[in-house]
Amino acid sequence: WLKPSWLERGEVWPSQRALHRGSEMAGKTTDAALDMKKVRKEKGKKVPKVGKATKRPKAPDGERRRKKKHVFSYNSYIWKVLKQVHPDCGISKRGMNIMNSFMNDIFDRMASESVKLLRNTSRRTLSGREIQTAVRLLLPGELARHAVSEGTKAVNKYCENTG
Repeated sequence: WLKPSWLERGEVWPSQRALHRGSEMAGKTTDAALDMKKVRKEKGKKVPKVGKATKRPKAPDGERRRKKKHVFSYNSYIWKVLKQVHPDCGISKRGMNIMNSFMNDIFDRMASESVKLLRNTSRRTLSGREIQTAVRLLLPGELARHAVSEGTKAVNKYCENTG
């Protein structure tokens, strides 16, 4: 291991040099610092101290802060269904993540199955009929029947409200 030349001379890390220089003048006040104190007292307004950063840096003129990219999740829907079925039960964050992954997986499977049905019938428009057939193909027995009835009910309610 080779020592850098500045370490052999007994100097401190380059990033620490400024701190050591500042410690030499630790007890001394400069004229500029006294002037700033006077200005602050005279005006009675809050003037940020020299060298102190504000809590939140402001963006330059014309630039806006970047907004967080919204990531869709089924968390709120899972929570609502859980409270309908078991009002006294809760769910952990890890459990919610597992349920969210499960919903994403089922959605992908239904979408790909629906697209396969479209290709087989040589159509180009995805309708409720293809979704219903995909649900019947993917979900087992009683679960498929419940899903189809709830989906039909939701589509009818949507048609009433928009039509």
